[in-house]
Amino acid sequence: MLQYLVAACLSTFHPFYVSVTEINHNAKTQSVEISCRMFYDDLEHVLEKQYRTQLDIVHPKNKEQLNQFINDYVHRHLLIKVDGKLLNPAYVGFEIQEDGAWAYLEVKGVTKAQKIEVHDDLLFTEHPEQINMLHVTVNGQRKSTKLDNPDANASFAF
Repeated sequence: MLQYLVAACLSTFHPFYVSVTEINHNAKTQSVEISCRMFYDDLEHVLEKQYRTQLDIVHPKNKEQLNQFINDYVHRHLLIKVDGKLLNPAYVGFEIQEDGAWAYLEVKGVTKAQKIEVHDDLLFTEHPEQINMLHVTVNGQRKSTKLDNPDANASFAF
């Protein structure tokens, strides 16, 4: 009986803490498309702590409120500058895929992108060993880096 309890507990936790943020400059639509993938249990936990409320990201009772929480959280912890100008992304929404929560944002009216600076400390308050992966694509050229907590800043030149 004890082995089943231990196995059940271990299956609920994941042994590593990684988020992936993809930033794509779309020249056709003159926009920057942003997607962030975090383990949904980590995101749920950080949102519960920040907003002092019980949440269920997979089956939300109030999806509108949950969208507001995710929007606010991502805006506070993911800052993006394009050619020195701080972007104010519009929150598009989120979805759950397997054990991850994807948050989607978009900025319209960005005609070109030569330098992209990113501050990404998503989930850094949750886990000292948090790693945030960044993938930035401009004109079909993709560049990537890894940010280890507490290092939260990266710069990409195209």
